[in-house]
Parts: sequence; C-alpha cells; structure tokens
Amino acid sequence: MKKIHPQYYPKAEIHCACGHSIKIGSTREKMEVEICSACHPFYTGKKKLVDSAGRVDRFKQRMEKANQLKKALKETSAQSKQKKEASQKVEKGKK
Repeated sequence: MKKIHPQYYPKAEIHCACGHSIKIGSTREKMEVEICSACHPFYTGKKKLVDSAGRVDRFKQRMEKANQLKKALKETSAQSKQKKEASQKVEKGKK
C-alpha cells in the first residue's frame, strides 16, 4: 500500500514576526507567520489596528474617489439638462 500521509514533524517550529517562537506538531518542519497569540490584539488585550498592506486606507481612497465621480456625474447631468431645456426654449421661440 502506498504512503499517502505526509511526514509528521512532532517538534516543528513556528516563528512569528514579533520574535516569538512556538514548537508544535505539524506536517511542515518550519513556518513563519505575521501574527501569533503573543502579539494578536485579541489575546493581548491591546487595541492596535492590524492592517495588512494598508487595506483600510486603500478602501477609504476608493470610496472617496467614487463619491467624487458621483458628484461630477450629477453636475454634468444637471448641466446637460439645462442646455437641453435652453435649446428647447430657443426652438419654441423660433416657431
């Protein structure tokens, strides 16, 4: 019968970006993580923003840009309505 299970490492090491190291059983011998139980806000009780690659800022920028586009679209549609109404008045005056 074939071996279908990966090799198990009973003392695999997990290294966190904060410097904390954990030994645990895993199918990988070494792993690196960004957040662990030693530095995660939920476990430490510290209120710090965990923002991966500025996602919150990028979202805010997209929303601001969308709002600006909506305003610009409303302005252009209002101007085109005024032009249309003015041209209709001119045409009625000619008749």
